Amino acid sequence: MRIFWQSFINRHTSAPYLSYLAAYLNRIAMPSVTVEVHGISPADRDFGRLAELRCAIRAISNGIDAERHGYDAFVIGHFQDPGLYELRSTLNIPVIGVGEATLFAAAQLGRRLGLVTLDPVFEVWHLEQAERCGLGGRVTHVAGLGCEPSDFSAAFAGDSEARARLLARFASCAEPMVAAGADVIVPAGVLPGLLVAGERAYRIRHAPVINCASVALKTAEMWLQLRALDGVEPSRGPSFALAPERAKADFQAMLAPPGAPSVSN
Repeated sequence: MRIFWQSFINRHTSAPYLSYLAAYLNRIAMPSVTVEVHGISPADRDFGRLAELRCAIRAISNGIDAERHGYDAFVIGHFQDPGLYELRSTLNIPVIGVGEATLFAAAQLGRRLGLVTLDPVFEVWHLEQAERCGLGGRVTHVAGLGCEPSDFSAAFAGDSEARARLLARFASCAEPMVAAGADVIVPAGVLPGLLVAGERAYRIRHAPVINCASVALKTAEMWLQLRALDGVEPSRGPSFALAPERAKADFQAMLAPPGAPSVSN
C-alpha cells in the first residue's frame, strides 16, 4: 500500500527535513506500507490565510492525481489541515489531516491540550481548527515558537546543538502551559513533531508530548485496515458528498497555465 504524504514545505529549500521525514515515516510504517513525501513549490512561506489557501488548492489537485495514480491514502502533512474537508469530499481513498488526527488522539490522553505551533500567526487558526473538530473547550493554550521551516534544517541535517536549541525553545513555550493547567502538549506542526520524535516518552513535567507525525501515519494505516475489513468510508451525505468527475476536471482546469487547453469541454 502506498501513502501520499503532502507536505507544505519546498523540497529544495528544506531538503534535509523532507529527507529526514521520509526516512522516519518509512522506518515506522507497517511492512506493507510505503510512504512517499511530496513538497509544494513555492512552500507555505508567507504565513497567513492566503498562503494556506494557495497551498490547499495545490494539495487538492495533487490528491486528485494521487488517487488516479493508485495511491491508497492521502495525508495532509500540515497541521492546520487546509483543504481537508474538500479533499475528503473529492477522493474515495482515506484522507487524513495531521491536525485533526493529532487533536483527537491527544484528547484521549488528557483533558486540557496545549499547542506549540510554528509561528504566532497560527494561534487563531488553531483555535478555529479545534472548534471545527468539536474540541474548542479542550484546547486551553496555544503559543508560537516564532520559527520558520528553514530554522529546522540544521537539526535535521544532524546538528545536535541546533536540535538541542530547538528542543529548549519548544520546552520554554510548553512549560508555562503546563504550569497553567495543560496536561497534554501537542507540537502543532510536523516540523516540531518530528523534532520530538527522537525523545522517547517525552514529557513537560507530567504532560506527555504527542508526536503528530507518527499519529498521522498510524491513523492512515488504521483507516486503510478498517476500510479493508469493514468497507467503512466517510459519510456521503451533506458532510462529505462526493464530487463528480466534472467538478474535479473543472477544479484542475482552473490551475492550468493561461492559454492551456481545457481538460473538459
